[in-house]
Amino acid sequence: MISLSTLSSLVLIGAARAKYELEQVAVFWAGGHTRIGMDFEDSPEERSLRAEARAWLEANAKPLDVESLSDLRTHRAHTEEQDLALLDEARVWQRHKAEAGWAAPHWPIEHGGRGLSPLLAGVFAAEEQKFDVSGNMFSVGVGMAGPTIIEWGTETQQDQFLAPILTAEHIWCQLFSEPGAGSDLAGLATKAVLDGDEWVVNGQKVWTSAAHYSDYGVLLARTDADVPKHRGITCILVEMHSPGIEIRPLRQIDGAIHFNEVFLDDVRIPVANTLGPVGAGWGVAMTMLAHERASIGGGGMYSFDQVLTLARTVSDTSDPLVRQRLVDLYTRFEMLRFLGYRVRTAAERGELPGPESSVLKLVVSALYEVGGDLLLALEGAAGMLNGADAPFGGKFQDLFMGQWAPRIGGGTDQIQRNIIGERVLGLPGEIRSDKTVPFRELPQA
Repeated sequence: MISLSTLSSLVLIGAARAKYELEQVAVFWAGGHTRIGMDFEDSPEERSLRAEARAWLEANAKPLDVESLSDLRTHRAHTEEQDLALLDEARVWQRHKAEAGWAAPHWPIEHGGRGLSPLLAGVFAAEEQKFDVSGNMFSVGVGMAGPTIIEWGTETQQDQFLAPILTAEHIWCQLFSEPGAGSDLAGLATKAVLDGDEWVVNGQKVWTSAAHYSDYGVLLARTDADVPKHRGITCILVEMHSPGIEIRPLRQIDGAIHFNEVFLDDVRIPVANTLGPVGAGWGVAMTMLAHERASIGGGGMYSFDQVLTLARTVSDTSDPLVRQRLVDLYTRFEMLRFLGYRVRTAAERGELPGPESSVLKLVVSALYEVGGDLLLALEGAAGMLNGADAPFGGKFQDLFMGQWAPRIGGGTDQIQRNIIGERVLGLPGEIRSDKTVPFRELPQA
């Protein structure tokens, strides 16, 4: 029978082999057409930045421990007062980061960032994950809306919207999905009609994260029904407190409120809030979704060290079965780390996140599932309990119940596989007649 020491040696050899193979994939990414040399060790610049970030975080935040693993929860059920208190706490932290230049280090200096490359910006994100801080409430603004406005927005729009994102004055949401347009987003029916210098918008959005406390939203609306569905869409920035907007929270099975229905009834929006050219909304949306997939894969979840700390607290880590599951999880975290390098390296070359971010998102989705199952199993019978008086506050049950969210949000796993199949493997796409037919002529639900 194989000994634990021998097993550990085999695991280390396997991990080293996996790292080597992943490095080779990174080197020959893009089908061998582009050679990307990568060094996974910190450069002198990265080491210096990591030390600076760690020193600032140690002086301004509390390190994570088993009792305060806030990143291990997904969407927790709170009272309205608790939600507002958490929001205030997150605002304070975001503003504190903004004062020190850490709120969006990947943004250009002229817009309040540090002008760091994606690889260097990832250094701060990795260090921040080790501390008990709040900030996911601003991920849409900082990670998705902001970069999209930087790329597509006018100078006036950038001056108006970017600074309040960094200082947590404005929270943003994404008004994309509809009851009849989820995975087939281009089938959206929300309509915007031009009336003088305003858009008049009517329609419904659904599954809108954080709409109930957002100040602005990035809205996709149909402005031309006489062209194929992908070409008649326009992106508009809308104030969520505008007359005619009704937000209905959707309570989830775990009691939490995270998603919302949003109804738009004759909502008037200045034409000046149009993001990108009229009719070019699909391109703007793809930019934002690419940033969303990259941000989903680039942070915001627990680390392997946190899981290992928990395992040593509640379980016998000498148990071969426990060790095997921990090794499996560790390998997945390594895959995530190397794929993150790949995505940031593409951005380093000035490319938008592409199929690499789809691969990254699939790895994250699986990691949430495997990690959620393991964390709950490590607690044993105590994992069946939830609430503030449960062991660890029921955080791991929350993660278990929320593990399916990453498989859907930001594009389902099936959509990601289609992207990879068509754009990486060169497989033929699905035959779709609706891509060439004017939207008005398509059957409507």
